[in-house]
Amino acid sequence: MQVQFCGLTLNGCVYNASGPRTGSSDALAKVGSSKSCAILTKSATLLPQNGNPLPRTYTSPNFSINSEGLPNKSIDYYIDSETIKESVLDSGKPYFVSISGKSLDDNVEMMKRICKAPGVAGIELNLACPNVIGHPIIAYDMVQLRSALKTVASLSLPLPIGIKLPPYFDFIHYQKAAEIINEYKSTISYIVTMNTVGNTLMISPHSGSPVISPKGGYGGLSGPAVKPIALAQVRKFSELLDPSIDIVGVGGVQSGQDVYDMILCGAKVVQVGTCHWIEGPKCFDRIVEEFEEICRKNGVKELEEIRGKLKEWSKKGAALDRQGRKSEPKTSAKGGAKFQSTLDDSSFLLLSVAVVVMIQVLLVLLAQALGHLDVPAVAQFMDNLKA
Repeated sequence: MQVQFCGLTLNGCVYNASGPRTGSSDALAKVGSSKSCAILTKSATLLPQNGNPLPRTYTSPNFSINSEGLPNKSIDYYIDSETIKESVLDSGKPYFVSISGKSLDDNVEMMKRICKAPGVAGIELNLACPNVIGHPIIAYDMVQLRSALKTVASLSLPLPIGIKLPPYFDFIHYQKAAEIINEYKSTISYIVTMNTVGNTLMISPHSGSPVISPKGGYGGLSGPAVKPIALAQVRKFSELLDPSIDIVGVGGVQSGQDVYDMILCGAKVVQVGTCHWIEGPKCFDRIVEEFEEICRKNGVKELEEIRGKLKEWSKKGAALDRQGRKSEPKTSAKGGAKFQSTLDDSSFLLLSVAVVVMIQVLLVLLAQALGHLDVPAVAQFMDNLKA
């Protein structure tokens, strides 16, 4: 299904988030060759950055934590004609550049450079990372946010501009941010909501220490656990923003149903981050196919039929929910990831035992065939394997 997004026609509604597997033209080309409807670069800075020390990422079945420190090859790399050519290849997909400068001046300089580079479809300005030491994240500081958008508006840039926002947790903050963004609706074509949930902490039960090294173990939370937060961002901003401003939903998306939910809440298009990181670019093929199947089952032919059409709670809906959950495969009520880990460990143990038994049988057969079965030697060899 085609989607009109910030003045562009996209052949789909799912593409990659900035961050995982987006640092080089080789990685971006794999995105372009998948069913992702667009290509978005790593968040760039003026100069190349190596990022934070390792380990800086941690993944589990339900969530991920990272404190990468914006490793990237610099803005000049991502707007270089060869990089764009190698990334897009013959896919013809729009190529967006994400930027996250260390200061507003850095962002202004990068935006000016981008607009001089042919082949760029739009700019995603990351206002969800701290840029000034001793100050909050720009989009959490309403004074900074207004100042940043005022500066961007003064540039009169020819490309669509989107801003990436952090998650908000108080309705008054949604309202204040939306009011400021609406003031610049002629400049801001879309918002991307949301960035990771900042400054979370996970401790290893084995070592008693954080699972990542930078910042004392604090990092941004992403993955399936943040989907309810992301849905709330999309829904609330769809209620508050001027209709001319498109919404990109991102956070916890790993299935076609997740995409469907995002669009129900008002997203125009949807980004995939952590799932892309874990599964690779093939995730876009799977997710898009799942989404298309859900649309077929629900008789949806155009996305406008469902966009922003989230139903209000009702007794009838609650009954349908109960009925649907009863038909779902049952899982352990306790243990969660620990239960799954136990199953994985048990499966590995059974496989290991099977392999050992097979080796024993093969050794006996081989010894018989050679006519000199040395039972003590075989037993000693197997004891060594088990050890």
